[in-house]
Amino acid sequence: MSDIRIATAEDQVLLDKEAKYCSYGDTVHYIEPPRIFSRCEGSYVWDTEDQAYLDLQMWYSAVNFGYANPRLNNALKQQIDTLPQIASQYLHKGKIELSEMIAVDAKKKFGLDGRVHFNVGGSQSIEDSLKVVRNATNGKSLMFAFEGGYHGRTLGASSITSSYRYRRRYGHFGERAQFIPFPYHFRGPKGMTKEEYGSHCVQQFARLFETEYNGVWDPKVGQSEYAAFYVEPIQGTGGYVIPPMNFYRELKQVLDQHGILMVSDEIQMGFYRTGKLWSIEHFDVQPDVIVFGKALTNGLNPLGGIWAREELINPKVFPPGSTHSTFASNPLGTAVGLEMFKMTNEVDYGAMVMAKGKFFLEGLQDLQKRFPIIGDVDGLGLALRCEICGPDGFTPDKATLDYMVEEGMKGDMVVDGQKLGLILDVGGYYKNVITLAPSLEISYPEIELGLKLLEQLLVRATHR
Repeated sequence: MSDIRIATAEDQVLLDKEAKYCSYGDTVHYIEPPRIFSRCEGSYVWDTEDQAYLDLQMWYSAVNFGYANPRLNNALKQQIDTLPQIASQYLHKGKIELSEMIAVDAKKKFGLDGRVHFNVGGSQSIEDSLKVVRNATNGKSLMFAFEGGYHGRTLGASSITSSYRYRRRYGHFGERAQFIPFPYHFRGPKGMTKEEYGSHCVQQFARLFETEYNGVWDPKVGQSEYAAFYVEPIQGTGGYVIPPMNFYRELKQVLDQHGILMVSDEIQMGFYRTGKLWSIEHFDVQPDVIVFGKALTNGLNPLGGIWAREELINPKVFPPGSTHSTFASNPLGTAVGLEMFKMTNEVDYGAMVMAKGKFFLEGLQDLQKRFPIIGDVDGLGLALRCEICGPDGFTPDKATLDYMVEEGMKGDMVVDGQKLGLILDVGGYYKNVITLAPSLEISYPEIELGLKLLEQLLVRATHR
Protein backbone atom coordinates (compact mmCIF):
# COMPACT_ATOMS: atom_id res chain seq x y z
CA MET A 1 0.00 0.00 0.00
CA SER A 2 1.11 3.58 -0.62
CA ASP A 3 2.42 6.14 1.83
CA ILE A 4 0.29 9.01 3.07
CA ARG A 5 -0.79 11.14 0.15
CA ILE A 6 0.48 14.72 -0.05
CA ALA A 7 -1.71 17.49 -1.43
CA THR A 8 -0.66 19.05 -4.72
CA ALA A 9 0.60 22.62 -4.63
CA GLU A 10 -2.65 23.87 -6.18
CA ASP A 11 -4.77 21.96 -3.66
CA GLN A 12 -2.60 23.16 -0.78
CA VAL A 13 -3.28 26.77 -1.71
CA LEU A 14 -7.02 26.06 -1.50
CA LEU A 15 -6.66 24.13 1.77
CA ASP A 16 -4.74 27.02 3.30
CA LYS A 17 -7.57 29.37 2.30
CA GLU A 18 -10.14 26.96 3.73
CA ALA A 19 -8.24 26.87 7.03
CA LYS A 20 -8.40 30.66 7.23
CA TYR A 21 -11.78 31.59 5.77
CA CYS A 22 -14.18 28.64 6.12
CA SER A 23 -16.19 27.78 9.21
CA TYR A 24 -15.25 24.40 10.59
CA GLY A 25 -18.75 24.12 12.06
CA ASP A 26 -20.03 22.43 8.91
CA THR A 27 -16.82 20.56 8.06
CA VAL A 28 -15.86 16.93 8.48
CA HIS A 29 -12.32 16.09 7.40
CA TYR A 30 -12.46 12.32 7.29
CA ILE A 31 -8.94 12.19 5.91
CA GLU A 32 -5.85 14.40 5.89
CA PRO A 33 -5.21 16.10 3.64
CA PRO A 34 -8.84 16.38 2.46
CA ARG A 35 -9.55 15.65 -1.18
CA ILE A 36 -10.83 18.43 -3.40
CA PHE A 37 -13.19 17.16 -6.09
CA SER A 38 -13.63 18.54 -9.57
CA ARG A 39 -16.28 16.49 -11.41
CA CYS A 40 -18.76 13.65 -11.04
CA GLU A 41 -20.81 11.26 -13.16
CA GLY A 42 -22.89 8.19 -12.43
CA SER A 43 -21.37 6.35 -9.45
CA TYR A 44 -18.02 8.15 -9.62
CA VAL A 45 -16.34 11.37 -8.51
CA TRP A 46 -12.93 12.64 -9.62
CA ASP A 47 -10.49 14.75 -7.64
CA THR A 48 -8.32 17.58 -8.93
CA GLU A 49 -5.67 15.05 -9.97
CA ASP A 50 -8.32 13.27 -12.07
CA GLN A 51 -8.25 10.24 -9.80
CA ALA A 52 -11.56 8.34 -9.92
CA TYR A 53 -13.40 7.15 -6.81
CA LEU A 54 -16.34 4.76 -6.76
CA ASP A 55 -18.86 6.36 -4.41
CA LEU A 56 -20.92 3.99 -2.28
CA GLN A 57 -22.55 6.65 -0.11
CA MET A 58 -23.81 9.16 -2.72
CA TRP A 59 -23.89 12.28 -0.55
CA TYR A 60 -25.63 10.53 2.35
CA SER A 61 -28.31 9.18 -0.01
CA ALA A 62 -29.10 12.58 -1.52
CA VAL A 63 -28.03 11.49 -5.02
CA ASN A 64 -30.12 8.34 -5.38
CA PHE A 65 -30.26 8.57 -9.17
CA GLY A 66 -26.56 8.99 -9.90
CA TYR A 67 -24.31 11.99 -10.28
CA ALA A 68 -25.11 14.29 -13.19
CA ASN A 69 -28.19 12.27 -14.13
CA PRO A 70 -28.90 13.61 -17.65
CA ARG A 71 -32.67 13.51 -17.40
CA LEU A 72 -32.85 15.29 -14.05
CA ASN A 73 -30.15 17.77 -15.04
CA ASN A 74 -32.10 18.63 -18.18
CA ALA A 75 -35.27 19.24 -16.16
CA LEU A 76 -33.33 21.79 -14.14
CA LYS A 77 -31.87 23.43 -17.24
CA GLN A 78 -35.27 23.70 -18.90
CA GLN A 79 -36.78 25.28 -15.80
CA ILE A 80 -33.98 27.86 -15.66
CA ASP A 81 -35.01 28.99 -19.14
CA THR A 82 -38.71 29.32 -18.29
CA LEU A 83 -39.49 30.17 -14.66
CA PRO A 84 -36.22 30.00 -12.68
CA GLN A 85 -37.53 31.81 -9.60
CA ILE A 86 -40.71 33.12 -8.04
CA ALA A 87 -41.52 34.19 -4.48
CA SER A 88 -42.88 31.30 -2.44
CA GLN A 89 -46.09 33.15 -1.62
CA TYR A 90 -47.02 32.97 -5.31
CA LEU A 91 -48.24 29.88 -7.09
CA HIS A 92 -46.58 28.03 -9.93
CA LYS A 93 -47.51 24.83 -11.73
CA GLY A 94 -44.63 22.74 -10.37
CA LYS A 95 -45.56 23.24 -6.72
CA ILE A 96 -49.18 22.24 -7.30
CA GLU A 97 -48.43 19.20 -9.44
CA LEU A 98 -45.66 17.87 -7.18
CA SER A 99 -47.93 18.26 -4.14
CA GLU A 100 -50.65 16.37 -6.01
CA MET A 101 -48.29 13.52 -6.92
CA ILE A 102 -47.20 13.01 -3.32
CA ALA A 103 -50.69 13.38 -1.84
CA VAL A 104 -52.40 11.09 -4.38
CA ASP A 105 -49.71 8.46 -3.86
CA ALA A 106 -50.21 8.65 -0.06
CA LYS A 107 -54.00 8.30 -0.49
CA LYS A 108 -53.47 5.20 -2.62
CA LYS A 109 -51.02 3.59 -0.20
CA PHE A 110 -52.33 4.63 3.19
CA GLY A 111 -55.97 5.43 2.48
CA LEU A 112 -55.57 8.89 3.97
CA ASP A 113 -56.28 12.34 2.60
CA GLY A 114 -53.44 14.76 3.20
CA ARG A 115 -51.54 17.83 2.04
CA VAL A 116 -47.95 18.69 1.22
CA HIS A 117 -45.94 21.56 2.66
CA PHE A 118 -42.47 22.40 1.28
CA ASN A 119 -39.33 23.80 2.84
CA VAL A 120 -35.67 24.00 1.80
CA GLY A 121 -34.26 20.81 3.31
CA GLY A 122 -34.59 17.93 5.73
CA SER A 123 -33.86 19.65 9.05
CA GLN A 124 -36.08 22.60 8.14
CA SER A 125 -38.88 20.20 7.23
CA ILE A 126 -38.49 18.47 10.58
CA GLU A 127 -38.97 21.90 12.15
CA ASP A 128 -42.18 22.37 10.16
CA SER A 129 -43.41 18.94 11.22
CA LEU A 130 -42.81 19.90 14.87
CA LYS A 131 -45.01 22.96 14.32
CA VAL A 132 -47.75 20.83 12.77
CA VAL A 133 -47.55 18.32 15.62
CA ARG A 134 -47.51 20.93 18.38
CA ASN A 135 -50.41 22.79 16.77
CA ALA A 136 -52.45 19.59 16.50
CA THR A 137 -51.82 18.58 20.12
CA ASN A 138 -52.51 21.89 21.87
CA GLY A 139 -48.88 22.89 22.12
CA LYS A 140 -47.37 19.71 23.52
CA SER A 141 -43.60 19.92 23.15
CA LEU A 142 -42.51 16.48 24.40
CA MET A 143 -41.73 13.82 21.79
CA PHE A 144 -40.63 10.23 21.73
CA ALA A 145 -37.70 9.31 19.50
CA PHE A 146 -35.28 6.42 19.20
CA GLU A 147 -31.85 5.81 20.59
CA GLY A 148 -29.63 6.02 17.54
CA GLY A 149 -32.10 8.27 15.76
CA TYR A 150 -31.01 11.28 13.75
CA HIS A 151 -33.36 14.03 12.57
CA GLY A 152 -31.08 16.98 11.86
CA ARG A 153 -29.06 19.69 13.56
CA THR A 154 -31.29 22.71 13.68
CA LEU A 155 -32.37 23.54 17.24
CA GLY A 156 -35.67 21.67 17.15
CA ALA A 157 -34.35 18.73 15.14
CA SER A 158 -31.32 18.27 17.37
CA SER A 159 -33.63 18.16 20.39
CA ILE A 160 -35.17 14.95 19.07
CA THR A 161 -31.86 13.52 17.81
CA SER A 162 -30.39 11.08 20.31
CA SER A 163 -26.80 12.32 20.21
CA TYR A 164 -26.20 14.80 23.02
CA ARG A 165 -23.12 15.97 21.13
CA TYR A 166 -25.32 17.83 18.64
CA ARG A 167 -27.03 19.99 21.29
CA ARG A 168 -24.51 20.10 24.13
CA ARG A 169 -23.42 23.68 23.49
CA TYR A 170 -26.86 25.05 22.58
CA GLY A 171 -29.37 23.56 25.00
CA HIS A 172 -32.95 22.79 24.09
CA PHE A 173 -35.36 25.03 22.26
CA GLY A 174 -38.90 24.05 23.16
CA GLU A 175 -38.90 20.39 22.13
CA ARG A 176 -37.55 17.61 24.31
CA ALA A 177 -37.47 13.90 23.58
CA GLN A 178 -37.50 10.72 25.58
CA PHE A 179 -35.31 8.24 23.73
CA ILE A 180 -36.62 4.70 23.40
CA PRO A 181 -34.45 1.64 22.56
CA PHE A 182 -34.55 0.63 18.90
CA PRO A 183 -34.71 -3.11 18.04
CA TYR A 184 -31.04 -3.39 17.06
CA HIS A 185 -31.06 -7.18 16.97
CA PHE A 186 -27.32 -7.72 16.44
CA ARG A 187 -26.63 -5.93 19.71
CA GLY A 188 -29.80 -6.99 21.52
CA PRO A 189 -30.32 -9.71 24.14
CA LYS A 190 -29.29 -13.17 23.06
CA GLY A 191 -31.82 -15.93 22.73
CA MET A 192 -34.51 -13.92 20.94
CA THR A 193 -35.40 -14.03 17.28
CA LYS A 194 -35.47 -10.69 15.49
CA GLU A 195 -39.28 -10.64 15.63
CA GLU A 196 -39.34 -11.59 19.31
CA TYR A 197 -36.94 -8.76 20.09
CA GLY A 198 -39.11 -6.33 18.15
CA SER A 199 -42.13 -7.34 20.22
CA HIS A 200 -40.07 -7.10 23.39
CA CYS A 201 -39.09 -3.51 22.58
CA VAL A 202 -42.74 -2.59 21.96
CA GLN A 203 -43.78 -4.21 25.24
CA GLN A 204 -41.15 -2.22 27.13
CA PHE A 205 -42.44 0.97 25.52
CA ALA A 206 -46.08 0.09 26.27
CA ARG A 207 -45.15 -0.35 29.92
CA LEU A 208 -44.72 3.45 30.16
CA PHE A 209 -48.51 3.76 29.90
CA GLU A 210 -49.43 1.17 32.54
CA THR A 211 -49.73 3.65 35.41
CA GLU A 212 -49.50 7.38 35.90
CA TYR A 213 -46.31 6.87 37.88
CA ASN A 214 -44.36 5.85 34.81
CA GLY A 215 -44.54 9.52 33.94
CA VAL A 216 -46.11 9.78 30.49
CA TRP A 217 -49.83 9.05 30.90
CA ASP A 218 -52.77 10.37 32.92
CA PRO A 219 -55.32 7.53 33.03
CA LYS A 220 -58.00 9.74 34.64
CA VAL A 221 -58.31 11.92 31.55
CA GLY A 222 -56.76 9.50 29.02
CA GLN A 223 -54.04 11.86 27.88
CA SER A 224 -50.32 11.53 27.27
CA GLU A 225 -47.80 14.26 27.95
CA TYR A 226 -46.14 13.33 24.64
CA ALA A 227 -47.32 14.56 21.24
CA ALA A 228 -45.62 12.29 18.71
CA PHE A 229 -43.10 9.54 18.13
CA TYR A 230 -40.46 10.49 15.56
CA VAL A 231 -39.19 7.39 13.77
CA GLU A 232 -36.69 6.63 11.07
CA PRO A 233 -38.21 3.38 9.77
CA ILE A 234 -34.63 2.30 9.04
CA GLN A 235 -32.06 4.15 11.08
CA GLY A 236 -29.69 6.20 8.92
CA THR A 237 -26.81 7.78 10.84
CA GLY A 238 -27.45 5.14 13.51
CA GLY A 239 -26.03 2.52 11.15
CA TYR A 240 -28.74 1.47 8.68
CA VAL A 241 -30.30 -0.70 11.36
CA ILE A 242 -33.29 -2.57 9.93
CA PRO A 243 -36.00 -3.52 12.44
CA PRO A 244 -38.14 -6.66 12.27
CA MET A 245 -41.17 -6.42 10.03
CA ASN A 246 -43.61 -6.74 12.95
CA PHE A 247 -42.13 -3.86 14.93
CA TYR A 248 -43.85 -0.76 13.58
CA ARG A 249 -47.22 -2.43 13.27
CA GLU A 250 -47.14 -3.31 16.97
CA LEU A 251 -45.70 0.07 17.94
CA LYS A 252 -48.39 1.95 16.01
CA GLN A 253 -51.09 0.07 17.92
CA VAL A 254 -49.69 1.42 21.20
CA LEU A 255 -49.45 4.94 19.77
CA ASP A 256 -53.00 4.90 18.44
CA GLN A 257 -54.33 3.65 21.76
CA HIS A 258 -52.84 6.66 23.51
CA GLY A 259 -53.42 9.40 20.93
CA ILE A 260 -49.78 9.82 19.96
CA LEU A 261 -48.89 10.69 16.37
CA MET A 262 -46.33 8.80 14.30
CA VAL A 263 -43.96 10.96 12.24
CA SER A 264 -41.96 9.00 9.66
CA ASP A 265 -38.62 10.64 8.85
CA GLU A 266 -37.90 9.57 5.26
CA ILE A 267 -35.19 12.15 4.61
CA GLN A 268 -32.46 9.56 4.12
CA MET A 269 -34.47 6.45 3.22
CA GLY A 270 -37.12 7.95 0.95
CA PHE A 271 -37.34 7.91 -2.84
CA TYR A 272 -36.68 4.20 -3.42
CA ARG A 273 -33.54 3.79 -1.30
CA THR A 274 -35.18 0.71 0.24
CA GLY A 275 -37.14 -0.34 -2.85
CA LYS A 276 -40.24 1.68 -1.89
CA LEU A 277 -41.01 5.37 -2.31
CA TRP A 278 -41.18 5.55 1.51
CA SER A 279 -39.40 3.05 3.72
CA ILE A 280 -42.38 2.97 6.12
CA GLU A 281 -44.32 1.17 3.37
CA HIS A 282 -42.49 -2.05 4.20
CA PHE A 283 -44.12 -2.20 7.63
CA ASP A 284 -47.88 -2.07 6.97
CA VAL A 285 -48.72 1.03 9.03
CA GLN A 286 -50.28 4.42 8.35
CA PRO A 287 -48.04 7.32 9.37
CA ASP A 288 -49.62 10.58 10.42
CA VAL A 289 -46.82 12.73 9.00
CA ILE A 290 -44.03 11.98 6.49
CA VAL A 291 -40.93 14.18 6.32
CA PHE A 292 -38.81 14.08 3.15
CA GLY A 293 -35.85 15.80 1.52
CA LYS A 294 -32.45 14.87 0.04
CA ALA A 295 -33.10 12.70 -3.04
CA LEU A 296 -36.33 14.49 -4.03
CA THR A 297 -34.13 16.63 -6.30
CA ASN A 298 -31.19 14.21 -6.58
CA GLY A 299 -29.07 16.74 -4.73
CA LEU A 300 -29.53 19.40 -7.41
CA ASN A 301 -31.59 21.76 -5.26
CA PRO A 302 -32.27 22.12 -1.52
CA LEU A 303 -35.93 21.12 -1.36
CA GLY A 304 -37.73 19.08 1.25
CA GLY A 305 -41.11 19.00 2.85
CA ILE A 306 -43.80 17.15 4.73
CA TRP A 307 -46.98 15.29 3.95
CA ALA A 308 -49.50 15.31 6.79
CA ARG A 309 -53.00 13.98 7.27
CA GLU A 310 -55.77 16.37 6.31
CA GLU A 311 -56.93 16.71 9.93
CA LEU A 312 -53.48 18.00 10.93
CA ILE A 313 -52.71 20.42 8.12
CA ASN A 314 -55.91 21.69 6.48
CA PRO A 315 -56.19 25.50 6.28
CA LYS A 316 -58.63 25.72 9.18
CA VAL A 317 -56.14 24.27 11.65
CA PHE A 318 -52.88 25.29 9.91
CA PRO A 319 -53.74 28.57 8.19
CA PRO A 320 -51.59 30.73 5.89
CA GLY A 321 -48.54 32.07 7.68
CA SER A 322 -48.24 29.16 10.08
CA THR A 323 -44.69 28.68 8.82
CA HIS A 324 -42.73 30.08 5.91
CA SER A 325 -39.40 29.91 4.10
CA THR A 326 -38.23 32.24 1.33
CA PHE A 327 -37.04 29.43 -0.95
CA ALA A 328 -39.71 26.85 -0.13
CA SER A 329 -41.40 25.22 -3.14
CA ASN A 330 -38.99 26.99 -5.48
CA PRO A 331 -39.64 26.16 -9.17
CA LEU A 332 -36.18 24.72 -9.85
CA GLY A 333 -36.58 22.17 -7.08
CA THR A 334 -40.16 21.23 -7.89
CA ALA A 335 -39.29 20.80 -11.57
CA VAL A 336 -36.61 18.24 -10.72
CA GLY A 337 -38.90 16.55 -8.20
CA LEU A 338 -41.64 16.19 -10.80
CA GLU A 339 -39.20 14.72 -13.31
CA MET A 340 -37.92 12.30 -10.68
CA PHE A 341 -41.47 11.04 -10.08
CA LYS A 342 -42.11 10.70 -13.82
CA MET A 343 -38.85 8.80 -14.26
CA THR A 344 -39.51 6.38 -11.41
CA ASN A 345 -43.08 5.77 -12.58
CA GLU A 346 -41.88 4.65 -16.02
CA VAL A 347 -39.69 1.85 -14.65
CA ASP A 348 -40.37 -0.58 -11.80
CA TYR A 349 -37.83 1.00 -9.51
CA GLY A 350 -38.98 -1.12 -6.60
CA ALA A 351 -38.18 -4.40 -8.33
CA MET A 352 -34.93 -3.03 -9.76
CA VAL A 353 -33.66 -1.77 -6.40
CA MET A 354 -34.64 -4.93 -4.55
CA ALA A 355 -32.85 -7.12 -7.11
CA LYS A 356 -29.67 -5.05 -6.98
CA GLY A 357 -29.84 -4.91 -3.20
CA LYS A 358 -30.16 -8.69 -2.99
CA PHE A 359 -27.13 -9.12 -5.24
CA PHE A 360 -25.07 -6.62 -3.20
CA LEU A 361 -26.13 -8.18 0.11
CA GLU A 362 -25.13 -11.65 -1.08
CA GLY A 363 -21.69 -10.25 -1.91
CA LEU A 364 -21.41 -8.74 1.57
CA GLN A 365 -22.48 -12.03 3.14
CA ASP A 366 -19.71 -13.77 1.19
CA LEU A 367 -17.17 -11.25 2.53
CA GLN A 368 -18.53 -11.82 6.04
CA LYS A 369 -17.78 -15.54 5.75
CA ARG A 370 -14.18 -14.81 4.78
CA PHE A 371 -13.39 -11.91 7.12
CA PRO A 372 -14.10 -12.44 10.84
CA ILE A 373 -13.94 -8.67 11.50
CA ILE A 374 -17.31 -8.31 9.77
CA GLY A 375 -19.73 -8.82 12.62
CA ASP A 376 -23.01 -8.13 10.86
CA VAL A 377 -24.35 -7.41 7.40
CA ASP A 378 -27.92 -6.57 6.52
CA GLY A 379 -29.85 -4.65 3.94
CA LEU A 380 -33.20 -3.61 2.56
CA GLY A 381 -33.07 -2.59 -1.06
CA LEU A 382 -29.92 -0.55 -1.55
CA ALA A 383 -29.68 0.53 2.08
CA LEU A 384 -26.97 -1.85 3.28
CA ARG A 385 -24.81 -2.19 6.37
CA CYS A 386 -21.48 -3.84 7.15
CA GLU A 387 -20.44 -3.71 10.81
CA ILE A 388 -16.71 -3.82 11.50
CA CYS A 389 -15.73 -5.51 14.75
CA GLY A 390 -12.78 -6.96 16.58
CA PRO A 391 -11.53 -10.51 16.03
CA ASP A 392 -14.47 -11.82 18.10
CA GLY A 393 -16.87 -10.54 15.44
CA PHE A 394 -18.82 -8.47 17.97
CA THR A 395 -16.74 -5.86 19.81
CA PRO A 396 -17.08 -2.55 17.90
CA ASP A 397 -13.87 -1.54 16.13
CA LYS A 398 -14.06 2.09 15.06
CA ALA A 399 -10.30 2.36 14.56
CA THR A 400 -10.25 -0.36 11.91
CA LEU A 401 -13.11 1.22 9.99
CA ASP A 402 -11.43 4.63 10.15
CA TYR A 403 -8.33 2.99 8.69
CA MET A 404 -10.38 1.43 5.88
CA VAL A 405 -11.99 4.78 5.03
CA GLU A 406 -8.58 6.47 4.86
CA GLU A 407 -7.15 3.68 2.71
CA GLY A 408 -10.11 3.90 0.35
CA MET A 409 -9.50 7.59 -0.15
CA LYS A 410 -5.86 7.08 -1.17
CA GLY A 411 -7.03 6.16 -4.65
CA ASP A 412 -4.34 3.51 -5.05
CA MET A 413 -6.31 0.27 -5.33
CA VAL A 414 -6.16 -1.57 -8.64
CA VAL A 415 -8.88 -3.75 -10.14
CA ASP A 416 -8.46 -5.13 -13.66
CA GLY A 417 -5.72 -2.62 -14.36
CA GLN A 418 -7.81 0.37 -13.25
CA LYS A 419 -6.56 2.53 -10.37
CA LEU A 420 -9.42 3.55 -8.10
CA GLY A 421 -10.43 4.96 -4.77
CA LEU A 422 -13.51 4.03 -2.78
CA ILE A 423 -15.77 6.45 -0.88
CA LEU A 424 -17.44 4.95 2.18
CA ASP A 425 -19.65 6.46 4.85
CA VAL A 426 -19.25 5.78 8.56
CA GLY A 427 -22.26 5.37 10.84
CA GLY A 428 -23.56 3.36 13.74
CA TYR A 429 -23.85 3.78 17.49
CA TYR A 430 -20.12 3.09 17.82
CA LYS A 431 -19.08 4.61 14.46
CA ASN A 432 -18.02 1.17 13.29
CA VAL A 433 -20.60 0.55 10.54
CA ILE A 434 -20.10 1.02 6.82
CA THR A 435 -23.44 2.45 5.71
CA LEU A 436 -23.75 1.68 2.02
CA ALA A 437 -26.04 3.86 -0.09
CA PRO A 438 -24.92 3.40 -3.70
CA SER A 439 -26.65 5.02 -6.63
CA LEU A 440 -29.90 3.26 -7.45
CA GLU A 441 -28.64 3.38 -11.03
CA ILE A 442 -25.49 1.42 -10.12
CA SER A 443 -24.78 -1.40 -12.57
CA TYR A 444 -24.15 -5.01 -11.58
CA PRO A 445 -20.51 -4.76 -12.75
CA GLU A 446 -20.13 -1.68 -10.54
CA ILE A 447 -21.53 -3.60 -7.58
CA GLU A 448 -18.99 -6.35 -8.25
CA LEU A 449 -16.28 -3.70 -8.48
CA GLY A 450 -17.37 -2.20 -5.16
CA LEU A 451 -17.20 -5.63 -3.52
CA LYS A 452 -13.69 -6.19 -4.91
CA LEU A 453 -12.56 -2.82 -3.57
CA LEU A 454 -14.10 -3.59 -0.18
CA GLU A 455 -12.26 -6.90 -0.19
CA GLN A 456 -8.96 -5.12 -0.79
CA LEU A 457 -9.64 -2.77 2.12
CA LEU A 458 -10.51 -5.71 4.38
CA VAL A 459 -7.26 -7.43 3.41
CA ARG A 460 -5.30 -4.27 4.22
CA ALA A 461 -7.11 -3.90 7.54
CA THR A 462 -6.53 -7.52 8.49
CA HIS A 463 -2.79 -7.45 7.67
CA ARG A 464 -1.81 -3.95 8.75
